[in-house]
Amino acid sequence: MKTIILYALLSLPLWASSQIQFKGNVTGNHEPVIWANVILTNPEGKVAAGTLTREDGSFEMKVNSGSYHIKISYLGFTAWEKNISIEKDTDLGSIELQKNKDLNEVRIVAQKKTIEYKTDRLIFNVANSISASGGYALNAISATPGVIVQNNTISILGKGASRVMVDGRMIELTGDELMNYLNSIAASDIASIEVMNNPAAKYEASGNGGLLNIILKKGVRDSWKNSTALSYDQSTYSFFTLRDNFLYNKNNLKFSLNAGGKIGSVQETEGLNTYYPNGLWALNRVGKQKQDNLSGGFILDYDISNRITAGIQYSGSQNSPDSKDLTVIKIRNTGNQIDSLLMNDGSNNLSNASQTYHAHVITKLDTSGKKISVDLDYFTYNSKIDNNFVTKSFLPDMTFLNISQSARNIAAQDINNYSIKVDMENPLKFLNLSYGTKLSFINSKADISYYNTSTGDAILDASRSSTFEYKENNQAIYINGNKNINSKLSLQLGLRLENIQTSGYSGTLNQKTLNSYLKLFPTVYLFYKENVNHNFLLNYGRRVNRPVFRDLNPFRSYINSKSYSEGNPFLQPSYHDNFDFIYIYKGNLRTNLFFNITSDGFGIIFNSDPRTNTQVISRKNYFKEYYYGLGESYTINILSWWQSQNMAYLLGSKSIFNTMVNAIPKNSAQLYLTSNNTFSLSSSTKLQADYAYSSSVKRGLYETGQLSGLNIGIKQALLKDKLQLSLLVNDVFNNAYLKDYTSVVNAVRQVYSQNNSSRFFRFSLTYSFGNDQISIKQRSPGNEEERKRTN
Repeated sequence: MKTIILYALLSLPLWASSQIQFKGNVTGNHEPVIWANVILTNPEGKVAAGTLTREDGSFEMKVNSGSYHIKISYLGFTAWEKNISIEKDTDLGSIELQKNKDLNEVRIVAQKKTIEYKTDRLIFNVANSISASGGYALNAISATPGVIVQNNTISILGKGASRVMVDGRMIELTGDELMNYLNSIAASDIASIEVMNNPAAKYEASGNGGLLNIILKKGVRDSWKNSTALSYDQSTYSFFTLRDNFLYNKNNLKFSLNAGGKIGSVQETEGLNTYYPNGLWALNRVGKQKQDNLSGGFILDYDISNRITAGIQYSGSQNSPDSKDLTVIKIRNTGNQIDSLLMNDGSNNLSNASQTYHAHVITKLDTSGKKISVDLDYFTYNSKIDNNFVTKSFLPDMTFLNISQSARNIAAQDINNYSIKVDMENPLKFLNLSYGTKLSFINSKADISYYNTSTGDAILDASRSSTFEYKENNQAIYINGNKNINSKLSLQLGLRLENIQTSGYSGTLNQKTLNSYLKLFPTVYLFYKENVNHNFLLNYGRRVNRPVFRDLNPFRSYINSKSYSEGNPFLQPSYHDNFDFIYIYKGNLRTNLFFNITSDGFGIIFNSDPRTNTQVISRKNYFKEYYYGLGESYTINILSWWQSQNMAYLLGSKSIFNTMVNAIPKNSAQLYLTSNNTFSLSSSTKLQADYAYSSSVKRGLYETGQLSGLNIGIKQALLKDKLQLSLLVNDVFNNAYLKDYTSVVNAVRQVYSQNNSSRFFRFSLTYSFGNDQISIKQRSPGNEEERKRTN
């Protein structure tokens, strides 16, 4: 079967077409002209064909041979006209429109919709969102419809944990590390966020939850701009953020420099009720975590010639999220009376840093769009944890009994990733073909040292200390082709082949685990455009979800005297088959029907031992899942000053557990609703109100309580839009946090909640001067597989 699929893909260039390809590229002021009209008329003056230019100024259409008159027009420019004879495939090359000198200066402001729908993705225009103003990329992602940020995980509704890219560059981080990285990118530098439920073969096969692609702002040549943003966040505690971004684009040189920092703290609260047979253990944790962060980087691109561009990039960040917390566990008997209390007083000195180095060369081989790009990448990440805690036992009247545990955990992790990637874009006469290859090498080292401090001295406990080293090599190739079969029907096929070798070694246990696998990941897109009002898309894609490095470390990391976490070196990847059917009516109403199958799924299990009242957090491949849903998305201008985007999804699932977990799967329906409303009070004043609701749901091992949240913000532009002031109240009613997160394993029920300052107030100020448009474009490096999993 694999041979048949490969042969079919490699035969893509043989597809035929009876029409002639006619294309060109339109510029004005030496920059691409978007949405220019391109009209062909026959000798009788009747319109024979027409189209609009794309974002890069290019246009393309299929025509019959013959004589035509072409007219290219755009407001503010003199129309370009010419008589032309088309007998074979024709490329007009670059066409430069001239400004209309008879017109006085005209300023046209086209307001994009906050949410746009394409055949294969949803586009969230961040600049229109007040919820994202003054914040960072994580705030912008949180405001994106259909995307949920919870428990340090980003997921697309109906999919699962999602990968994150910046201008096509995969961010290979997860958990706290991903959150820290996204908090180093200013939301003011983001043009839009693309939500791709079923990514094409060009992208990494890893990740079951689709892709989020953060698109940074781009601009015109011969420009420069400096933007400074200051914001203040207030909840229980407060923090300040300050960032500056300088951009320069002159002749053949493009340069960007950014730097920023954050200082302050947020409150974290957690609750966990564990219902043991001999009584309830009620845990409550309140902590204060610093938000201290420094980050910066630069991008430099240089056009060596009209066909060759080279560039380098660097980005780095340093975080010190130190925290102090107090955890109280009330131990009750079967009569619900408090027998005793455990109080855990902890302090964590934390630090982590990441650095990314990138170089690339892009070579245009001809004027047809054929080009080859080579990317070299090196990524390094390191983290250190120094956790001190003392657990004391008390009677209900707070009479001190004893110290049940006093310890110090010192942990470190170092990750290095090297990769090289080569991509080829090869437009052929009968189809657009792309293919490429990638080699990646990962080395991760982690160690944990546990010291018993109950005597006052730090005594190393070798039985609770460990070292773990993980290596992974990945060799991948892909091929992708898309073909317009006729004016209504188009087909895209892709295939990615990945060959993986992994090695995990626990020095403490003297245990080595090897694994290797060769897998194919096909993608299919079928698009049918009946007319302007009715568009249909059917797609399928297969993906893989690989464990993060920390989940593979077999040793125990103690959280407190009665709770520890351990990894599993024998975890296997899970595989996901995703089917989507999408219908778009008039570009405003979007219907999505999806069905996903997860095989050999793995996840975290909160396993409580009723004999010892000990909680073990483990990782296992324990389930198979069928996940399905029907969604409707609708955009409407209720009034000329009121734009509303609304989404409703009805979701369901069926789970099957294996013998790895002593639990019964539970599944129920879920209703998810969002409404994003923008009110233009004046040309310089906007009000935004966003609401999201999720009903309680049972899915497999876990049950989640109802969530709802209302965000209200206002933005005011001053000094000819150079100064932007924003006010935001996030989660007005403080109800958008995780609650009633329930599981029952070994007949022990656990109910968890977490609220890390969901409700907060933000004031932000952004001042920009120089050219009004940003002009640096970030290049997509090649370490697309590895950085997310560095945890």
